[in-house]
Amino acid sequence: MASAEFYLIQKPRFREEPLLLVCKLAQKAHDAGLWTLVLTRDATQAEQLDDLLWSFDEDAFVPHQIAGMADEGDEEDGDHLAPVLIAPPSIDTPVRPLVINLRDNPVEGSFERVLEVVPADESARGPLRERWRQYQARGLELKKYDM
Repeated sequence: MASAEFYLIQKPRFREEPLLLVCKLAQKAHDAGLWTLVLTRDATQAEQLDDLLWSFDEDAFVPHQIAGMADEGDEEDGDHLAPVLIAPPSIDTPVRPLVINLRDNPVEGSFERVLEVVPADESARGPLRERWRQYQARGLELKKYDM
């Protein structure tokens, strides 16, 4: 059964830098051998996450890339090579088994797990409560974690 997991930001370090939580989730997924798609709000957020994934933990290496930005010499479908793929809205990419969603809309398509990062700001949580109900209506198993 597919699941939707909501990660509520609580700790000061995640309040200060919410993308740090995304890095930790991506690292955990990579360590577990899960191919992950991170859906960002925009290209700027994709670039910020790309930079942070290189530097958030000096002992961690999370192979990743921004969709549509294959290095020179990579094959056309180089997007499928990185275990963690970061996708801004302008790039259409297939859903992977694990999706970390930073966008305003629920994830469509077939996935095993979707991780929703919930901001500490109470005013931003309303739409995520609605998203909880949308996933529930689709029959997904729901989980919540305080981070």
